[in-house]
Amino acid sequence: MIGSEFDLTGRVAVVTGGAGLLGRQHCRALLDCGAKVYLADIRMELVRAACNELGENCLPLELDVTQSECVESALGTVLSEQGRVDILVNNAAIDPKVNDKCLVETSRVENFPIEQWDFQLDVGLKGAFLCSKFFGSWMAKNGGGCILNIASDLSVFAPDQRIYRRVGVPEESQPVKPVTYSVIKTALIGLTRYLAGYWADKGIRVNALSPGGVFTGQSEEFVTRLTNLIPLARMAEPEEYRSAVQFLCSDAARYMTGQNIVMDGGRSIL
Repeated sequence: MIGSEFDLTGRVAVVTGGAGLLGRQHCRALLDCGAKVYLADIRMELVRAACNELGENCLPLELDVTQSECVESALGTVLSEQGRVDILVNNAAIDPKVNDKCLVETSRVENFPIEQWDFQLDVGLKGAFLCSKFFGSWMAKNGGGCILNIASDLSVFAPDQRIYRRVGVPEESQPVKPVTYSVIKTALIGLTRYLAGYWADKGIRVNALSPGGVFTGQSEEFVTRLTNLIPLARMAEPEEYRSAVQFLCSDAARYMTGQNIVMDGGRSIL
C-alpha cells in the first residue's frame, strides 16, 4: 500500500518521450501510484509496445513535441478521452551518445553542425516549453496540476570530458559530450523556475529532476572512469528514479515548487 499522499488514483498524466529508457520508468512510477498515464512519443511502434508492456492504464499518444499544432492536438485527445490532465512530465530529449561513431567527428564545438544544435534544442527545450504552454495553460484554468521537467546532473556542472577520451586519438579529434546537452538541461532549470513563479497562484507546481548517469551496459572502461567521480561508487539503475518522480508528482510534494532535485550518487557535491 502506498501512502495516501502518494495516491494518484483518478489523476491523468502525460509523459513525453515515454518510449525511451527513462520515459518508461517515469510511466511505471506514476502507474504504480494509480494514475492513468499517456505515454507520448513520436515513435508509435515503440509507444504501442511499451503500453502493452505497462498495462491497460498506460495509453498511447502520438506526439511531436517540436510542433505546436501536434501538442495542441495531443492535449485535445487527452481531454476528449479523459476530460482532464493533472500531470505533465517533460522527458523528451535527444541524448547524443559519445560512443556513436558517426557523432565522434562532429561532437566537438569546432565541428558541431548548426542543424544538430537546432534539432536538439527543438526537442529538448522548445518541446518542453510547448508542452508546458498547452497542458499547463489548461491546468491553470482548471484547478492546477503538476509539471515535472527531466533535466540532468549536467544542469549543475559541466561534463568531465576526460571520461570519454580514447587512447591514440589526436587531441583535436577526441570525442566529447556535445554542447547542446548541457545547454538544454541547464535551460530547463530556468524554465522550471520561471513557470513555478508564473503559475504559482494557479495551483501549478513546477519542479525538475536531474538524474545522474544510468547504467545501460556501457563499456567497463567508461563505467570505471565515471564511477571514480561518484561518491556512491556506481551508476544508477534505471528504476531508481521512480520514487523521486512519485514524490514530485504527488501531494507528498505539495509545498515544493521551482526546485531542481539532483540524484547523482553524490557526484555534484565534489
